[in-house]
Amino acid sequence: VQLVESGGGLVQAGGSLRLSCAHSGFIFDSWTIGWFRQAPGKAREGVARIERRDGSTHYADFVEGRFTISRENAKMALYLQMNSLKPEDTAVYYCASTRRYDRPWDQVGTYDYWGQGTQVTVSS
Repeated sequence: VQLVESGGGLVQAGGSLRLSCAHSGFIFDSWTIGWFRQAPGKAREGVARIERRDGSTHYADFVEGRFTISRENAKMALYLQMNSLKPEDTAVYYCASTRRYDRPWDQVGTYDYWGQGTQVTVSS
């Protein structure tokens, strides 16, 4: 099982980035996938999640309508479109997969597999 994030980089405040998460080693559409982030000195926190079963989505309050999570089963890929980026969005962003649906979507312990992360830096 492998998750690989890409698409991070340096962007000015107000700019946009699109993160991708590629999957291999398991049946992609049998897993629910989420995005997390971790800023220096802070705990890892949930950003967004899209449900395998019905495609419904969850977003952290701080997203405030700026991010959109999506998945493309045929390509075994997950995306996070991030618009109107702020300096406080600077963090390493991770994708993670789970088949446990009885736990909060935004808890790290809910997820079984993690990617290595991609750095997003937003300058002011």
